Amino acid sequence: MPLFTPGRRWQPAYFPFKREPLSRRLLAALERAVKGPLFGCRMCGNCLLQETAFICPMECPKGLRNGPCGGSLPERCYVDETRPCVWYHIYKRSEAMGRSDKLLEVLPPLDWDKVGTETWGDIVSQVRRVGVRRTVGGLTSRNPAQRAAAWDAVFTPVRQPHWWQGDALYHPPAYQEPISELERRLRSGEFVVTAEMTPPLGASAEKLVETLASIRGWVAAVNFTDSASAMPRMSSLACSAIAVQQGVEPVLQIAARDHTRTGIQSEVIGANALGIRNVLCLSGDHARMGAPPYGRSDIVDLDAVQILWMLRRMRDEQKYLDQRAIKTPPRLFLGAAASPCASEARFQALREQKKVNAGAQFLQTNLIFDIERLETWLDALARRDVLDKVYIIVGVALLKSLKSAQYMHDHVPGVRIPDAIFKRLEAAGEDATEEGVQITLELIAALRRFPGIHGVHLVTIGRENLLPRLIAEAGLAPQTSAVI
Repeated sequence: MPLFTPGRRWQPAYFPFKREPLSRRLLAALERAVKGPLFGCRMCGNCLLQETAFICPMECPKGLRNGPCGGSLPERCYVDETRPCVWYHIYKRSEAMGRSDKLLEVLPPLDWDKVGTETWGDIVSQVRRVGVRRTVGGLTSRNPAQRAAAWDAVFTPVRQPHWWQGDALYHPPAYQEPISELERRLRSGEFVVTAEMTPPLGASAEKLVETLASIRGWVAAVNFTDSASAMPRMSSLACSAIAVQQGVEPVLQIAARDHTRTGIQSEVIGANALGIRNVLCLSGDHARMGAPPYGRSDIVDLDAVQILWMLRRMRDEQKYLDQRAIKTPPRLFLGAAASPCASEARFQALREQKKVNAGAQFLQTNLIFDIERLETWLDALARRDVLDKVYIIVGVALLKSLKSAQYMHDHVPGVRIPDAIFKRLEAAGEDATEEGVQITLELIAALRRFPGIHGVHLVTIGRENLLPRLIAEAGLAPQTSAVI
């Protein structure tokens, strides 16, 4: 029995965009009949089963083709709790097969022209190209070396699209001087403080400007979420542009959920022209975390790894995704999210290594309350030789009440709050803000003891007025934020 089988709830409505010849349609029907029951095949036309331990990654409700999201759990998918996390099982089977390093390769985005079509014909053509000839007895090779190459061709995915070459290596930045103030501070060895702000619900930026003025000089950079929890707000791009005008360095967040490959490239080029240098690449929360009527987010056009790979090449190789040259390439300091408490540490470390290889220069973790889990994750990164290639900024949230902490623990993917913190908040009463401040300060102090951590990312959830106090009492000198 296959580990995963197609389900109606998340079955993508795949279809070819052009009518295929009858022979290929018949072959597609045969392929669906065989691969559907065996692997849960969705007939994406861009088959990568050989790279994913023969478990179809398109079973993922988010359609992620390069690893799990930050909410990965061993027990179930956080989006659809009736099914397992497909990527957890891909990692587990790959590890058992001794093929974990295969998962480091940046797998290509869907070539939508091939969606719904067969892939077996491409494999046969690939085998023939390595020197296989047809005889009376079937397919054979001219010599043992060609025979081995033929088998390798069978188990090597056909590159779709053709210009996407397999890439599993680390690529250091192709520039020397820091691109942003945030990068300059990190390079200098400073323990940085960044903050997260939720964009306004409406079109007025008055409150946003006031808040930016109150924290200017206290933080190295400010992140603006990109429709977090799949709820629409003012765009991260607009907020980042306003921050530049106010003299505060922004971190532009891009959630793959709401963008196409064309849109991302255009947005980044435009953002760079506005003085925005830091970009955090995310896959994004699933649409079902938002409110109905739900939009379609079962297939993302690009995932976070693919965005990193694409933006790094735009910066360093001066090429768009379609290979057109960029005369004036963007200047980007690229970041990605990390989830130390999701799934198992060794699997998350592999995922983070893949992001760093693709282009991530800094990692901002989701919210951390369990220091022991964080330490286990850091050890796993060290074993994969990642710590000296990336800056790590750990997310720390200000808890205001027992109720908010319980909601965060139960509903925010990848967040785990120890029982000891719940007990402290319960003892503090209905308004536990002051106890939350002390918990935050204790976490910051603990994080500063780890040599592999380069800063904290403070999330105050509407209490930005407390940021100066938190930074001062944590013993972190006020920092001047400059836009370059």
